[in-house]
Amino acid sequence: QMAKDKGWDKDDTWDIGGIASIWKEGCIIRARFLDEITDAYKTYQEKEKKVLPSLLMADKFSKGVEDSEKAWRNVVITAIQNGIATPAFSASLAYYDSYRRERLPANLTQSQRDYFGAHTYQRLDGKPGNDKDGNILFIHSEWTKPSEKHAEYAGK
Repeated sequence: QMAKDKGWDKDDTWDIGGIASIWKEGCIIRARFLDEITDAYKTYQEKEKKVLPSLLMADKFSKGVEDSEKAWRNVVITAIQNGIATPAFSASLAYYDSYRRERLPANLTQSQRDYFGAHTYQRLDGKPGNDKDGNILFIHSEWTKPSEKHAEYAGK
């Protein structure tokens, strides 16, 4: 949101493929992998007429991840079972899993933040309603007294 507020709209101003190309020219990482990243962004832009939202959406990268997913999971499982820390592997796997879900762990985090700090949240069922622009309203619940603040939702 901040990028949009500042006028840094990714679709209009960021050439991610070009950024990968710059890294290749001035860095120790002169790998073919950066060429593949550049090509993925360029190909998607030409085909879809918009910026690639994630490398996971590019055909080559999507297939590579799909083909490797079972082995990736096995590496993480084996590491956990043997007490070996693999923060990059496990965090990347968690990101991949959440990227493919309609409802993310952020929904749970939102409710926890409201419980501990009254930060508000949006219900997934659309209650208590919408504002004038059609956005679902944010609410705060008294989590230890569920029927006190929103009696109309008690037991639901």
